[in-house]
Amino acid sequence: MLRPTLFLSILLAAQAGAQTLLPLDSRPATRVLPALIAGLDGSAPHVPPAVLLGNAAQEANPALLAAWLNTQPTDGPLIASLDALAYGGLVQSRKSPLTAAGALARLEPLREWHTQTGQPVYAFITLPREPDATDRARNLEVVRAMLDWASVGVLAQLDITWDDALPGSSAPAEGAALAKEAADRGLTNVRVYPGADEVLSMLVARALAPHPRTVQVEYSDPVAAQKVIKYEGIPLTQSAANHAAGSGFAVVDSDADLTLYVFNGGDPRKAALRISALLRRGPVAVADVEKVNLGNSRLWADLTTLRQHANLRALAAWGTPGNNLGSALAHARLALNSPDPLRQDALLAREYTNDVIYSTELRAQLRKAVPEKELDTPQGQAELLRLAQSYFPLRIGNEYVLEDAASPWGRSFEWDFDLQAR
Repeated sequence: MLRPTLFLSILLAAQAGAQTLLPLDSRPATRVLPALIAGLDGSAPHVPPAVLLGNAAQEANPALLAAWLNTQPTDGPLIASLDALAYGGLVQSRKSPLTAAGALARLEPLREWHTQTGQPVYAFITLPREPDATDRARNLEVVRAMLDWASVGVLAQLDITWDDALPGSSAPAEGAALAKEAADRGLTNVRVYPGADEVLSMLVARALAPHPRTVQVEYSDPVAAQKVIKYEGIPLTQSAANHAAGSGFAVVDSDADLTLYVFNGGDPRKAALRISALLRRGPVAVADVEKVNLGNSRLWADLTTLRQHANLRALAAWGTPGNNLGSALAHARLALNSPDPLRQDALLAREYTNDVIYSTELRAQLRKAVPEKELDTPQGQAELLRLAQSYFPLRIGNEYVLEDAASPWGRSFEWDFDLQAR
């Protein structure tokens, strides 16, 4: 079993007044990363143990999650995935046999928590992807009920997002209709845009850093950035604007608090030099969106050679364009707020390990060495650790070693790991 790092143990420890997070499911991208971002200021967010959350095969138990919630401190905000309670997780939100009434009954503990504590609830809910969704009408009915909750203040913020909108998906049209409905009702606390795994991190940024900051977005290929991107059904420029606003940034043309450099193709060496120049001017975060779930190895090799990877406020290259934009912006938003330097360095090291080492190189090596069906075995996990350790030690600001690694969902798409600074 993967041992938690001391850093993560601190984040999950009890501390009165800290925020409470209810993640989408148990994946590291949706559970661990938002907690680490939330804890950049030195606080200890409360997060359910992974065993209480859903995975690919098993939905979360809503009664156990509600019981866990009732044991948490009540003097800080709740930042929650509504799909986790209503359906048991993202995967289950697509195929759950629940009726709308059944799903809404599972959400009642959130209403009760807000009523009893008076604390704000920042929440998001997804429109399911095609062709997996089995009852879109049910999902839409639940989403519209959440608009009602937002209208009466049960939800301080509600983000309605859509998941993996490939061509033919009805989610973009559903999102547009819901956005119009929210606007017609004057609901300024509702945002509608493509997203899923990154959204809890973005809500963390908005909840914990409510005063807007500015961001200037620069693309390695500005012409390509105008094109509609896979999984979202909108241009990359619009996705960046959505994720910036969702993370608490106002987009400006110059003189910004942060530059978000988006690598979306072109010459990676030229991009690395441009990032280096931008860093001499001010804070920079990098989102590598050229390919889905795969960073550009030349870009990151050159940034590492220049020692500029250690100077970024955040980096992301692990998922879809929206995943990367949202997680980089959320981390950067709180990294602008005088974070604990050790935690900031450790989070940057974790991002580099996951997004550059694993997603860009190690995952392909693992798939060649271990058949997917054998990954979730002692031999498969041992091979994962053996392959991964060849990339360490890793220096960001501090030097890190890899103590352990595992595939928590028994697949090669994601991993979890234990980094220790030395």
